[in-house]
Amino acid sequence: MPLQRVVALSNLIHQSNRLSLVVNTKYHQFNKYKCLTINRLKHTKVLKSEKEKLHTYVIQRYIEYVKNYTKVLEDRFPTAVKMYRVFSVGIKDFLSDLKKYISLRIKITRDQGFTKMSRQDIELYQKMPSDMWRIAPVLILSAIPFGNYIIFPLAFLKPRTLLCSHFWSIQQKVEFSTQDLVERLKNNKPVFRALQAKLDSIPNRNLKDKWRNVIALLGSGVHPTPEDILACKDLFVNAPYQLTNLTYNHAGHLLKMHGLRRTLFRTSKLKYRAFLLLEMDKAIIREGGVEALPMETLRNACLIRGLNGSHLTNQEMKNWLQKWLTISQTVDKTSYSLLLHTPILLAYNHPQNWVLIY
Repeated sequence: MPLQRVVALSNLIHQSNRLSLVVNTKYHQFNKYKCLTINRLKHTKVLKSEKEKLHTYVIQRYIEYVKNYTKVLEDRFPTAVKMYRVFSVGIKDFLSDLKKYISLRIKITRDQGFTKMSRQDIELYQKMPSDMWRIAPVLILSAIPFGNYIIFPLAFLKPRTLLCSHFWSIQQKVEFSTQDLVERLKNNKPVFRALQAKLDSIPNRNLKDKWRNVIALLGSGVHPTPEDILACKDLFVNAPYQLTNLTYNHAGHLLKMHGLRRTLFRTSKLKYRAFLLLEMDKAIIREGGVEALPMETLRNACLIRGLNGSHLTNQEMKNWLQKWLTISQTVDKTSYSLLLHTPILLAYNHPQNWVLIY
């Protein structure tokens, strides 16, 4: 019995050793596999990292290329890029102002007046119709197939004729506005001659003497004071200078003097122009008067009213505009003619205007 136990124990130990050998072998194989797997994972990770670096590098280079592409185009096609910018920016500005103009028309229809509108809104309302007419041929022709290849380069070459101010550069705005003023100022002399021609037809002797003095001052190279002008106001309320009493040529030159086209219905067009001028004047007063206007606004206000303010100081423009407002505040619909002739009475002999003409 002890011998049998010894044999059995020996066999058990032998089997245990064999099992232990197998376990050790499997363990070593597992460690080997584990090491191989770790090495493979590391290698794969390195490969992925390299791919990511390459991918990132390609994207960065692509982004840099896109950023510099505009510069490449500017270097290779400077005129085409400039044309694109002019039209893209101009269309955005034009559409923005067009939306404002439409909203202002709706507002005027609902509120029945301009009393709640700002000076800037009234100026936009006055300016947009002419801009719309000017740009209309370009917009219509560009809608025709392949029409944009012809009309856009042509408009780019003739911006003053075919484009409106939304498409002009700052330099072009100054240059073209000065050229427009020169065209307007050419009508000053015919209007002044028309005023002179009716001097002898004034029946009231007292008014006739006062008006003769005003005409003499203008003829001698100076301007009358607002008080001298207002003393002759009745001449513009009734004959001979009330709008319905103006001759056909006189009304035509007066339209051109205000930058308007000559039409058959000249009196109604002059009345509407005077109405808008008066509303702009009222808006300036509502918003604090001439002292509240910045330099560019002052210059534009003088330009609208027939004075070249490009080389005047702020104070000089304010002084002149204040004289205009002194007259304007006494004007109503019966004396629109006086307001329309005020550019002659206050700016006919102004040195800045004479410089442009002569």
